[in-house]
Amino acid sequence: QFSDPEERLSGSEREEDEDDVEAALKKEVGQIRASTEQKLRRFQSVESGANNVVFIRTQGIEPENLVHHILKDMHATKKKKTRVILRMLPVSGTCKAFMEDMKKYTETFFEPWFKAPNKGTFQIVYKARNNSHMSREEVIKELAGIVGSLNPENKVDLNNPQYTIVVEIIKTVCCLSVVRDYVLFRKYNLQEVVKSNKDDTQQNPSSLTEEENSKVVKSETEEKSSKEVKQENN
Repeated sequence: QFSDPEERLSGSEREEDEDDVEAALKKEVGQIRASTEQKLRRFQSVESGANNVVFIRTQGIEPENLVHHILKDMHATKKKKTRVILRMLPVSGTCKAFMEDMKKYTETFFEPWFKAPNKGTFQIVYKARNNSHMSREEVIKELAGIVGSLNPENKVDLNNPQYTIVVEIIKTVCCLSVVRDYVLFRKYNLQEVVKSNKDDTQQNPSSLTEEENSKVVKSETEEKSSKEVKQENN
C-alpha cells in the first residue's frame, strides 16, 4: 500500500518507484536463495527415530550408485574402511508405511527396472524397526505382484537375482531401493564384503574339501607315527 504522498506522484515517478521495489525484492530473494543453498550440504545427518540407524540425506547424488561404488571398491581391494558401520543401504524413495500408500508409490517407482521392455530376476528383502502394524508376508506378496504386473517376464530368484528390492520400514516411513549385486556384496554388509574366501573357510571348518580333510588326517597320523618311533628308540 502506498501512502498519500506516493499516491500524488506522477505516473512516471510511480513506475520508477515500482521498478526500484521490484529490483530490491529480486535482490532479497536471490540472497535468501543463496544462503539456503549454502546450508544444504552434500551429506547431512537426519534423525532416523530408530536405535543404531543413521540416516544420511544427500544432495545431487544417486544413493544406489554411490553405495554400489563403495562396496565394489571394498570387494575388490579387501580393505576394511570402517570399524563401526555394519551395513550401508541406499534409499532411492520414501513413502508412508501403509499398504495402500506403498502400492500406489511403487507402481511408478519400480518402472525404471521392471516395466516392459525392461525385465529381470528379483528378490524382496524386508526389515521393520519400531513398527508392528505391517505384515512382512503381505508386503512381499503385494510388491511382488506389482513387479509382475509391470512385466510378466520378471521372475523371482532367491539365489542370485539381478535386482534386490530393499524395503526398510522405520516407524511410519517406508524406505525403498532397488540394488544390484546384493548377494555378491554380502547383503551390503561392509564387514563381510572385505573378507576373502580363506577367512570364510577358517570360520566354517565344516566347509573344508575332502582333499583338505585328508591332509589334516595325514598330518595327524604322521605326528603320531613319529611319536611312536621316539618311544621305541627310548
